[in-house]
Amino acid sequence: MTDKPNIFGRMKQFVIGGARSLHDPQLFHKISLVAFFAWVGLGSDGLSSCCYGPEEAFLALKTHMFLGIFVALATAVTIFVISSSYSQIIELFPAGGGGYLVASKLLSPSLGMVSGCALLVDYVLTIAISIASGADALFSFLPPALLPFKLPVAVIGVLILTVLNMRGAKESVLPLIPIFLLFLGTHIFVIIYTLITHVPQLGSVVSATIADVNVTRAEIGIFGMFVLIMRAYSMGAGTYTGIEAVSNGLPILREPRVETAKKTMKYMAISLATVACGLMLGYLLYRVQFQAGKTLNAVLLENMTAAWNPHTAYIFLLVTLISEAVILFVAAQTGFLGGPRVLANMAQDRWFPFQFAILSERFVTQNGVLLMGGAALILITLSQGSVKFLVVLYAINVFITFCLSQLGMVRHWWSVRGKVKAWLKKMIINGVGLTLTTFILFSVLIIKFHEGGWITIFITGSLIAVAVAIKRYYKRTMKLLVRLDNLVHAAEIARSVEGNEEGRPEPKFDPESKTAVILVNGFNGMGLHTVFNVRRLFGDIRNFVFMTAGIIDAGNFKGVNAITELEKHIKEELDHYVAFMKNQGFYAESCSTVGTEVAEDVSKMAAEIFERYPDSVFFGGQIVFPEDTIFTKMLYNYTIWAVQRRLHQKGIPFIVMPIRVS
Repeated sequence: MTDKPNIFGRMKQFVIGGARSLHDPQLFHKISLVAFFAWVGLGSDGLSSCCYGPEEAFLALKTHMFLGIFVALATAVTIFVISSSYSQIIELFPAGGGGYLVASKLLSPSLGMVSGCALLVDYVLTIAISIASGADALFSFLPPALLPFKLPVAVIGVLILTVLNMRGAKESVLPLIPIFLLFLGTHIFVIIYTLITHVPQLGSVVSATIADVNVTRAEIGIFGMFVLIMRAYSMGAGTYTGIEAVSNGLPILREPRVETAKKTMKYMAISLATVACGLMLGYLLYRVQFQAGKTLNAVLLENMTAAWNPHTAYIFLLVTLISEAVILFVAAQTGFLGGPRVLANMAQDRWFPFQFAILSERFVTQNGVLLMGGAALILITLSQGSVKFLVVLYAINVFITFCLSQLGMVRHWWSVRGKVKAWLKKMIINGVGLTLTTFILFSVLIIKFHEGGWITIFITGSLIAVAVAIKRYYKRTMKLLVRLDNLVHAAEIARSVEGNEEGRPEPKFDPESKTAVILVNGFNGMGLHTVFNVRRLFGDIRNFVFMTAGIIDAGNFKGVNAITELEKHIKEELDHYVAFMKNQGFYAESCSTVGTEVAEDVSKMAAEIFERYPDSVFFGGQIVFPEDTIFTKMLYNYTIWAVQRRLHQKGIPFIVMPIRVS
């Protein structure tokens, strides 16, 4: 008999959907993304940057607009170089992990942590600036009297995306497809129309560019012209954000994941380079000038449709600009897909609480989604949704990750030189990527630092300090648990010695004795400590049942084979307990399950065991630290108390055995 959910449970099920079944053979197929869906979910960040990236670069040239051709070419080259280098990262790290894993494995765990923290802050900023920019663009079409509602709308936008992502990756992407395609379709049309209608002027553009080069060289010299172009190139750095998201989101892609990821990366690179460079060329061909209160894209569209039928021009202008407004909301999806994955990988390495690696019943990293959404809400609220403020903080951190990733890959190819085919070509690609991203990082850092960019560095530095403190605490706790691990060694010796005795009869279930059902988590010192305490305090117990619920987290939820391996590992761990107790002359058996909700899974399993053995008592161990601090409460889950509460509600006796560490 299954428990009926309470009111909160029913509301939760209505909002984010019912629990998925791990035994559904189509589970991984249902929740994974094909290349097209991944392009929508992960590529929207890059495409949305075309609403402001090319504009920032073009305006930085001031009166020397024809130098924009060189900036556009450099932008296209950079997009394809970064995409190619990340395709190599995908091949080398097919399980995902992106910049965090690359830096951790190829440089050092500490540099990996720095890369991961920088990426987390960047993803929060991606959500915040995308939603804030979308709200700005949306309210630019509405009467000024409605402006006070802009911040509430931005907050609602974050909440809606948070709920969608708690339902699942595919569920969060599907509603966004029409918006994505509308934006892409309208902007591709703008670019093609601009080129076709300006074919006769292309020759004059070349002449004007040569003239602009000569004038600029005469005014500020060759070096000054180079600095001007590179400054404009750096100011458009926001265009490249989001390219790394595919390598972070590999676990949510459809098998074969590497091929799906590379195809997604190709879609992203081509679409981003086409739209970004096409818009810059459009600014040039239509001689777009800055107008207060309007984006360059809006001015471009007005110039382009000036000779059209007024009614048609108005509709097209409205649809295109609205698609730009809404695509900015969609771009926040990249932060929700990539951020929790990075956080889960770092949690598995104990840089952050392990709870961030645990999956929900919908098989999403729910805690990570909630954290990303919550942090973005705080940032939007504190900044009052100011895009001008948020854009200063943006595009710094992602280049920290870019640089460390490229450096790690260059080091890798050099270490395997001569052993891997085409290693030199691969190293050159990552080397060029390292050069470009390092230049952009330092340029953006210098340009934006005094404008407020130091705030990003401060936030990232604070997050790094928190990660270091958490890691140290986990290490200190592991040292405290060393004494318990000695029990495992002693148990193995005892089992091997007693196991050599031949002819020993198999212990039978003793119906006259009580049964101890012990909840364990692997064959370890904690479990054995609980067993010894039960035997010491309840000496008349002759029957033992060991049960465990294997947790499916972001680390082992990578396919059917991974789940099978987890189930096999759990059985082997329980077999150690059973064999040890049988060697001691006690009856023993085991029972296990795998899932995402430990308390719920254990509760169901315990009810079945209690039905078979009504005269049984359930036990579980709980670590007791020398001091109860905020770290012990934050870093260690107290699932045992949730299990006890559920079993007591069912009338099943459950005793928590304290395990003191000192």
